[in-house]
Amino acid sequence: MSDDGKRDSEAAAEPADGTAWSGTEGARAFAAVEAATDWLLGYPFVFRALSRHGIGAGAVLVDYGCGPGKVADRAARLLGARVIGVDTSPEMLALARAPGTAVAEFHLVEGGRTAGLDDGCADAVMCSHVLASLPDEETVVSVFTEVRRLLRPGGPFVLLSTDPDCGGTEYASLRIGGPGPARAPGQELTVGLRRTDGTWQEVRNHAWPVARIPVLLERAGFRDVLQERPTFDEARAEADPELVRSRPWTAERERPPLVVTTALAGTARATLR
Repeated sequence: MSDDGKRDSEAAAEPADGTAWSGTEGARAFAAVEAATDWLLGYPFVFRALSRHGIGAGAVLVDYGCGPGKVADRAARLLGARVIGVDTSPEMLALARAPGTAVAEFHLVEGGRTAGLDDGCADAVMCSHVLASLPDEETVVSVFTEVRRLLRPGGPFVLLSTDPDCGGTEYASLRIGGPGPARAPGQELTVGLRRTDGTWQEVRNHAWPVARIPVLLERAGFRDVLQERPTFDEARAEADPELVRSRPWTAERERPPLVVTTALAGTARATLR
């Protein structure tokens, strides 16, 4: 790709208003992200957490911020649950409605509320990397509150996020800003994401320190918060064996960058495993 083409693609993913993945071109750019590190150390552990809470055949699982629907589709096929994808982007939902998807239905989030879904309709909610697009604590709590509305009492909320303190390390498909002091909640940072064609795309994100997440979940009415940082050794048992064998994963072995937070609908205490 030429330098001009790379700049055009980055501009499509991140328009002048700073909203990443906005519009049709932004949705297509997101769909072209490789996400190898996420498929090694992230999504399999989200599915494991859901399974441990009994989410399987017959359960209703909402994927909040489903994007182009790849993770929702895998969850539906793996867990056997009835998966509902929701997102703030009509363009993302248009991509997610691809022929052959195992996702049951899709809904648009408008004005902070998911259209067409009743209170307590979900047995579980999963949410991957949505925090990075949220600029302040009030917005985060608002999203968590909407997730809490969708959940039945006691239902699990499984959240995948990137640790901003892992900046300065290049992972197989991820760069989290640069090295430096700890970032404040909501502070802007630049994240690099590897595309399927091997090039890198940079977007502006927001830092959400791992230790701050349980506090914000408590404010939204969650309890029994547990955080875990999946390791490469664990991934050898959870991730696709072909993916595990596909590359050396040097950085992922040395400094795992992803955190899975699980909380139950209801006031919280947190532990970091």
